[in-house]
Amino acid sequence: MLKVLMFLVPIALAIYALVDCISTKDDEVKHLPKLVWLLLIVFAWIIGPLAWIFIGRKRSLPRAPSARGGVAGGGWVAPDDNPDFLRSINHEQQREENERDKELLENWEEDLRRRESELRDEDDSDGGNGPAGGKPPAKG
Repeated sequence: MLKVLMFLVPIALAIYALVDCISTKDDEVKHLPKLVWLLLIVFAWIIGPLAWIFIGRKRSLPRAPSARGGVAGGGWVAPDDNPDFLRSINHEQQREENERDKELLENWEEDLRRRESELRDEDDSDGGNGPAGGKPPAKG
């Protein structure tokens, strides 16, 4: 078992370092050109990956959260912690609610106009000959 681990750990380390080196932007690579780091990782099984991990790339320490709720100085923030993302969701939800409210209001206004026209048509069909010239009778 130990012999297998002594073979698998360097391979896993080399694969990790290789993928990390390939995915790193050129401006974040330190000391040597990226191609030289790739060759060093591939041909120097143990020393190359370790060198890449410890000195080959600019690594930043995790930053403390800022007063705004994000991460100070930029950096990646999870969507549920990102105030800009949450604000955009709220704006989108508000926009959808406003559209629904506007549509509902238009439907109500259309219904009101239809009912008013029906009442006018009924009054016209009576000819205005109802009691007191179409006015409701006085109580009393």
